[in-house]
Amino acid sequence: MRQMTPTEVLNGLGSIEFEVVDVREVSEVAEGKIPGAIHIPLGLLEFRMNELDKNKTYVMVCRSGGRSSRASQFLEYYGYNVINMQGGMMAWTGPTE
Repeated sequence: MRQMTPTEVLNGLGSIEFEVVDVREVSEVAEGKIPGAIHIPLGLLEFRMNELDKNKTYVMVCRSGGRSSRASQFLEYYGYNVINMQGGMMAWTGPTE
């Protein structure tokens, strides 16, 4: 599984290289998420993965990196191009919305 640091994600925000998918729960996202991130809770990912484009790259994010790692492995199995953000939002120092 490919990984990126929060700094690498921050430097790539707004580019066409990737989109961010936040797999945390609604209550966690309410505290702030990476600007422009798509919110799909991990428990709903298998039902909503058709909203993602297999031709795009997605950076998966959660609180500390565990759930996003599982989400990355799940999506990779189905042919999606994904990268896990190491350390999750606990390591994020960039802006939130």
